[in-house]
Amino acid sequence: MSDTTYTPPKVWTWDSESGGKFANVNRPVAGPTHEKALPVGEHPFQLYSLGTPNGVKVTIMFEELLALGIQEAEYDAWLINIMEGDQFSSGFVEINPNSKIPAMVDRSENPPVRVFESGAILMYLAEKFGQFLPTDRAQRAECLSWLFWQMGSAPFLGGGFGHFYAYAPERYEYPINRYAMEVKRQLDVLNRHFADHEYLCGDLYTIADIATYPWYGALVEGKLYDAAEFLDVKSYTHVVRWAKQIHDRPAVQRGRRVNRVWGEESLQVPERHSAADLDLPETS
Repeated sequence: MSDTTYTPPKVWTWDSESGGKFANVNRPVAGPTHEKALPVGEHPFQLYSLGTPNGVKVTIMFEELLALGIQEAEYDAWLINIMEGDQFSSGFVEINPNSKIPAMVDRSENPPVRVFESGAILMYLAEKFGQFLPTDRAQRAECLSWLFWQMGSAPFLGGGFGHFYAYAPERYEYPINRYAMEVKRQLDVLNRHFADHEYLCGDLYTIADIATYPWYGALVEGKLYDAAEFLDVKSYTHVVRWAKQIHDRPAVQRGRRVNRVWGEESLQVPERHSAADLDLPETS
């Protein structure tokens, strides 16, 4: 192993220049850095987000609800550019003190309800509209178990493997190997499950699938971290089958374009304020 040995100091201090690509995104204190109110559109739900995997979970959920004809789920999706520090504005911190996307305000309630954390937003919308969350006690427990599995597992994939493999200023063997091992274990968990189940909750498509697809579906589709060959993702054939099944849903194809500001121009919809904003067909 060739990694340089690091001796931690007695008291850790923040080196703002050591964070690589995301040096300006993270800091060891909370609270706003500047005063700026959030914009408010005309729809019942105001979403403040970015088209990362965690953000895509919520836009897919909204598009799935709208596809069912639930017009009360209409939403405005405002872009939060985390590279420019939008998440540290006073307006954003007011609805999410943790300064992470996504965050949402339900203005159909009086007073308006704030919801932050992607899993909490999915649960809130599922319960409000009675969709994509089973009511049977056993099925609900299964759905929530997988939802919380995803919420607990994704940091190993994103903050762990993704950071050290794709974004860290330097690549080191130990952290990449450590997180690659864990990501492959998680893929094996899913692959074994999908060998006998169509979706995470058997034959029911739920918020567990909506939460998991933007991370592990995108991974086996080769859309995360340029790591498909390194992780041999195609060997997880049952996960690949499930991912394609989710990807082919029209609402999923619409939702994954919202608040997206990179990649093919035809797939980018920085803000969404009406269904017409998503009229262009997906090409990949």
